[in-house]
Amino acid sequence: MLDNQTFLITGIADENSLAMKTAEKILANNGKVVCTGLGVTPFHKNLSEKAESFLNKNYEDFENACKKVLGNDVYTAPLDVTLPESLSHFADDLKTKNIKLNGFLHAIAMDKTIRNKSVKPMLEVTAEEFNDTMNVSAFSLVTLCHSLLSNGVLQNGASIVSLSYIAAEKVSFFPYINMSIAKAALERLTIEMAYELGKKYGIRANAIRFSPYMGSKAGNATLKVEDVERANRISPLGNALPEDLAHEIVHLFRKETRITGEIRHVDGGFHIMG
Repeated sequence: MLDNQTFLITGIADENSLAMKTAEKILANNGKVVCTGLGVTPFHKNLSEKAESFLNKNYEDFENACKKVLGNDVYTAPLDVTLPESLSHFADDLKTKNIKLNGFLHAIAMDKTIRNKSVKPMLEVTAEEFNDTMNVSAFSLVTLCHSLLSNGVLQNGASIVSLSYIAAEKVSFFPYINMSIAKAALERLTIEMAYELGKKYGIRANAIRFSPYMGSKAGNATLKVEDVERANRISPLGNALPEDLAHEIVHLFRKETRITGEIRHVDGGFHIMG
């Protein structure tokens, strides 16, 4: 059980997000959650009307989903991991409210090379697009860790879980390309965090690769029905469910485990199929 423990859940977009399923599972195991979503912060400058509208709508959907699924009392806050001021402000607020974290789920990702299920070839990806995806989807693990630790919010013995998928390792029939490279970097950073944070703070860090899933905004933006059906047909146990992922994350969050530096698979065995 997760009694008297609090976990940060990032990457919730709506009630069908994989991150939301994890938050639900934590509450079911007597834990508490802090949830962040992408929205306008005091540190966004010179936003276009279109960008501001997008961020406001995104955060409205996030808050409504959290209240509907997790209840009105759950802590929610906007967070932009690309802005150091936003990270610092968020960590300061947790510290002021005396909220101490026993771990967090990194489920943040962004790739502007994916539009309407169309993926830009790697040779056409610009340096700016590549760096933006890498910054948001991978390096944010480092900046988030640093901010939470610097403010004394992330506790010794905490557990970190990063959300990834099999395309981080090999070319798959559902092409992510640029995002796949960022996820590979995220996994490598997770392993580095397992070593550095484990040695210094006793903090564990693991990554999980999940089955293709169209229920979330991210999955629906990239996958096709035939992608999910094929993975389900190939996998020995069929595609894993969001509840399976949430169960594994909660397992890794438990203080009793001594698991760290692993790339876990919750995919019905899809990863063994060549």
